[in-house]
Amino acid sequence: MKLLLVGSGGREHALAWKLAQSPLCEKLWIAPGNPGTAAFGENVPIAADALPELVRFAVEQKVELCVIGPEVPLVGGLADLLSEHQIPTFGPRAAAAELEGSKAWCKEVLVRHRVPTAAHRTFVHLAHAQSYLDSGARYPCVVKASGLAAGKGVVICMDRHAARDAVRSMLEGRRFGAAGTTVVIEEFLEGPEASAFCITDGRAFAPFESCMDHKTLLDGGQGPNTGGMGAISPNPEISDRTRALIEKHVFLPTVHGLNHEGHRFQGVLFAGLKLTAGGPKVLEYNVRFGDPECQVLMMRLRSDLLPYLYACATNTLDKLEAPEWDPRPACCVVLAARGYPEAPLKGDLIEGLDDLTTSDTLQVFHSGTALRDGKLVSNGGRVLAVTAVGEDAADARNRAYAACAAIRFEGMQFRRDIGLSALRATEPSGMS
Repeated sequence: MKLLLVGSGGREHALAWKLAQSPLCEKLWIAPGNPGTAAFGENVPIAADALPELVRFAVEQKVELCVIGPEVPLVGGLADLLSEHQIPTFGPRAAAAELEGSKAWCKEVLVRHRVPTAAHRTFVHLAHAQSYLDSGARYPCVVKASGLAAGKGVVICMDRHAARDAVRSMLEGRRFGAAGTTVVIEEFLEGPEASAFCITDGRAFAPFESCMDHKTLLDGGQGPNTGGMGAISPNPEISDRTRALIEKHVFLPTVHGLNHEGHRFQGVLFAGLKLTAGGPKVLEYNVRFGDPECQVLMMRLRSDLLPYLYACATNTLDKLEAPEWDPRPACCVVLAARGYPEAPLKGDLIEGLDDLTTSDTLQVFHSGTALRDGKLVSNGGRVLAVTAVGEDAADARNRAYAACAAIRFEGMQFRRDIGLSALRATEPSGMS
């Protein structure tokens, strides 16, 4: 089968690594890819948001499955354009991708189909938003840019002054550009966060393993929000009972609700959740694999990924058995550039990768790298995603951090507590 994988980050490197292992994969192109993906397929110099060029390439090369990694081409309608040429595509069409493209619309969908979520209000005018903050809001609250903001458009506000500043920076100061022209103000939910995934063809869905993301830059949940500084899988906070609740009350009504509304969803649903005392509640939906969650998921997936993605694209998911998973945990630690997330610097020489021996249980996925004069340099905010599988959570952490210690580039920053809370949750004193 001839495959086109769209994207250039750590998520796409992990997908390329997994797809290339499939005996069904005859040819794999990655557009535009990165130096890491080049080891598993052929990089094509077409940007992920260059939709007409991507479609033209897919048609000319007779691509049999297109896998869309990032959210921007999904929200932009790449799946719609490919469908006009009868090219099977893993990823939702633009109307369904609005689950991530518009947090305001997503909240409406959740409310319509009784999916548990935080109470909220939506605003486009600064005066209306601030009037609500002065009189009707409860604190702490959460202010979100409705549009795509690369995972950074969320501000937790402890009081009215912080909330007023947040909405002003979005609606008036254009802090997140067009993404912040509409804001969602919602209640702050208590409880641990969790990431849950399922793949779907719009009728059937197959749950994937859970993850625990680490969003902030600094240890202990401190510092600014980022696109993700690390992840572990599985999430020990998600019990079998909680998993069943997520499938029944989150994924099932979302998939069937969208289908009923004429927005059939084909691809992956990534639910960011709060595990509250009243059960799991949806913070937001993403319509693609997370980054770095994808890295730990691909390391733990024992089944061939390709048949599942193709089944989602061709409405045949009900013909497959549930995927098989490695029971051992995985840990991913992101190595970020100096200046990240506000103003990451590029061009720093990366050393030490040749000293590592990678395997099925240790991979270094490229997120923001480039080749300059034959040398590997940083080329983005999140540079590398060091991912390891271990016999237990502690072993996975130790293996990942041992690999991080071998890698060097100027100003390299990373969290040193990835997976620590999960480790504590598995200890007897942390069990309920």
